[in-house]
Amino acid sequence: MAASFLKRNKKYFFRIMVLCIVLIPLWMWSIWMLIPKRKLVVAIIDKTVLTKKGQEHISLNWVLNQQKFAKNNTELYQGDQDYFGFFPLNGTDFRLKGLERFSENQLVHLSEDADLAYITDAYGIYKNEWYDVNDEKERSQIVYGGMSTQDIYFLQQMQAKHKLIITEFNCLGSPTKKIVRQEFENSFGIKWSGWIGRYFESLDTSVNLELPRWMINRYKEQHNNKWPFKKSGITFVRNDDKVEILENKTHLNTELPYIISSKEGKDYYHMPEAMKYSFWFDIISVDTRFNHVISSFTIDANAAGKNILESNGIPASFPAITTHINKDYRFFYFSADFCDNPIRISTSYFKGIHYFDWLLFNPRDLQERVSFFWRLYRPLVTRILEDYNKAK
Repeated sequence: MAASFLKRNKKYFFRIMVLCIVLIPLWMWSIWMLIPKRKLVVAIIDKTVLTKKGQEHISLNWVLNQQKFAKNNTELYQGDQDYFGFFPLNGTDFRLKGLERFSENQLVHLSEDADLAYITDAYGIYKNEWYDVNDEKERSQIVYGGMSTQDIYFLQQMQAKHKLIITEFNCLGSPTKKIVRQEFENSFGIKWSGWIGRYFESLDTSVNLELPRWMINRYKEQHNNKWPFKKSGITFVRNDDKVEILENKTHLNTELPYIISSKEGKDYYHMPEAMKYSFWFDIISVDTRFNHVISSFTIDANAAGKNILESNGIPASFPAITTHINKDYRFFYFSADFCDNPIRISTSYFKGIHYFDWLLFNPRDLQERVSFFWRLYRPLVTRILEDYNKAK
């Protein structure tokens, strides 16, 4: 009889456990729904929007939505509407709604209304990729892009009003004009070296058809018409089209760049001690009189790789996240495509979803960027926004 009772109760408790697990998403969504909205006016600038999904600012929208930061007292941000920049329409039609159409008085007014300015991507849109002509891996004329004089004037107005400013790659490099870049560098204590880089899982041109054709051609022109690479590696491109390659094993002990966090980065911003990074980044230096670095990129090169880096003035370690936090203004510069990650905005509607992030990516995939969002971007930007919302 006792055995029968235990058997029946085991089945009962098992069913309860299964029901609880099934209901977890509903509970998470219900908790998110009960959290009140908080107004935080964010001026998002994104000039590289190829589809209506707004991939280049999706990570920011995810954090805004998860934390219930709203553009007014009732409406949350919409990724396909609430930004300044390039707006895809049907087919090859588009609309430009950047700050270039604003007068100085309008930019001053915008800086008064906005709590935060965030340039997620200023690289822009090019004819080959937008109109689907020729090879999109080759360079072509620009349709729209580059940080403008209106953008920098707006950032300076935000700075003067002690607001929060976040910028990231690519706002300094091409196609931003030199005079605008220098204005930005002087205003925020950041200096671009002229170099950008990226990890590629394969440098074999017969295997990886996504390798930029222009990059291959420039390298061959500069290196006796040779492209000897077959493994993975890191490419470096300078603003005068100089190209250098570090191949895994040949030049690298560790094939990917890693972002190494300081004690502040780990303890306060809850970032991992080391985070692999497999997308575009730029190499900058920082004026430490105004800014400090809370995490750095590290290139683990062997002797042959170090020789290439040193002969080209490329440091093996350089800032990844630079910040200035004081009463005058708050500023962050992310030296990579931090905001562009292949995530789903739908997951932001579940409170506590980050406790289950291990279900959402494959850590054995070196090229995946989802873990970067969950382990570094989400806690970092959440902390930045929460801090600023309390301070303001």
